[in-house]
Amino acid sequence: MDAYTGFAEVYDLFMDEVPYREWADRIVEELRTCGIEEGLVLDLGCGTGSMTELLAEAGYDMIGVDASEEMLELADEKKRKSGHDILYLLQDMREFELYGTVRAIVSACDSLNYIIEEQDLRRVFELAHNYLDPDGIFLFDMNTPYKYEKVLAENVIAENREEGSFIWENYYDSEERINEYDLTLYIREEDGRYSRYEETHFQKAYDIMTVTGLLEEAGFRVEKLLDAETGEALRTETERIFVMAMAEKQE
Repeated sequence: MDAYTGFAEVYDLFMDEVPYREWADRIVEELRTCGIEEGLVLDLGCGTGSMTELLAEAGYDMIGVDASEEMLELADEKKRKSGHDILYLLQDMREFELYGTVRAIVSACDSLNYIIEEQDLRRVFELAHNYLDPDGIFLFDMNTPYKYEKVLAENVIAENREEGSFIWENYYDSEERINEYDLTLYIREEDGRYSRYEETHFQKAYDIMTVTGLLEEAGFRVEKLLDAETGEALRTETERIFVMAMAEKQE
């Protein structure tokens, strides 16, 4: 699971169309419906802390976990500006450790698709269950096989702005269900020159039955499966699923 390096510097710039506020509002609504109006919440794969900040703003005591030191440096900058009391931990989500349990765990922006081995995804779910309070809630989204096969596929995406530009070359292996995207980044430095960075990222397309099966094996009860873009029932053309699972009490 590769960490963001050069892309971290311009991640928020090129992700400015992601509806973080809308997603955060949905997460908060689900949490409050479950009676979780305050307390510790973990943001798993928090990146630069955009979602973490919004949930802190909503009144939750936030912990953010991410494997990229560069992304967490930017998250720390946001924390200093906002004044929110957020604890950031540099950890791989496949083996994260907390000091105690939390009331809820969230994971946004297809962070879990970066777990490309099924047994590792089950391990993440097991750890999430271990660190949740009894009847704690796990909320996350994942890209669907449909998105990788029909939307991203073998496409090339490019964007150019004053602060930087990128070329995203996408490749999808339908047999292995592995999506590879090669990023070429040109980032403007303070002296006006541009530095070039190259990164390769891999994500795995998981079908819904596999995800729900792994959750149940880890001790969760799946409560909701929704289209993340609409908040409605899943469709054949759903590109991102939103999952709510409850940690069932151990006998």
